[in-house]
Amino acid sequence: MCGRFILTSAAEVVAELFDVADVPTLTPRQNICPTEAVGAVVFDAEASGRGFRGLRWGLIPSWAKDPNIGARMFNARAETVAEKPSFRSAFKARRCLVVADGFYEWKKLDRGKQPHRIGLSEGGPFAFAGLWEHWQGGDGEPIDSCTIITTEPNELLAPIHERMPVILPPEDYAVWLDPEIREASVLQPLLRSYPAEAMTAQPVDSARFRRKPG
Repeated sequence: MCGRFILTSAAEVVAELFDVADVPTLTPRQNICPTEAVGAVVFDAEASGRGFRGLRWGLIPSWAKDPNIGARMFNARAETVAEKPSFRSAFKARRCLVVADGFYEWKKLDRGKQPHRIGLSEGGPFAFAGLWEHWQGGDGEPIDSCTIITTEPNELLAPIHERMPVILPPEDYAVWLDPEIREASVLQPLLRSYPAEAMTAQPVDSARFRRKPG
């Protein structure tokens, strides 16, 4: 799974890496949690290009009666995302790149759990494969929300956790964001484990998670 992640890169760095015309407004955060706002790159139909959008982490299906369902839908499994009713519509038409600098996973130990901070060996921001959805229910405010797709862990992550988020390399961004591409046969091969040799994992002090996330 992926339940906590990090984004501290400067807005200008994010805009350049993801080829977004407008520099997003970003607040550096070390501990982003489900139901909080996250930054994502989407296909902007009006601009016929990429746009940056704030989304609530935890996808709310368009048919949901209660938006609180999103609190349980912050991850989607790569193996079933194309068929599962909660995600299949977004998988076909509303894919996104959730921007991060790193994420956390917890390794089970005899004395408890040890959190690890995980990122790219070269540092800097990268993209989780995500889906987004627009929800409008009753008289409430509309909510744009998202989920992060997970897959089998690579050799680095396997001793720490049984799942890992899908990290897309830059050469896959265009295909993932292309709204004209809807076939699972094209998209699902992108949902693979990131190479272990290009990643790093370091134990961190669990005390940072005892305070209010942010």
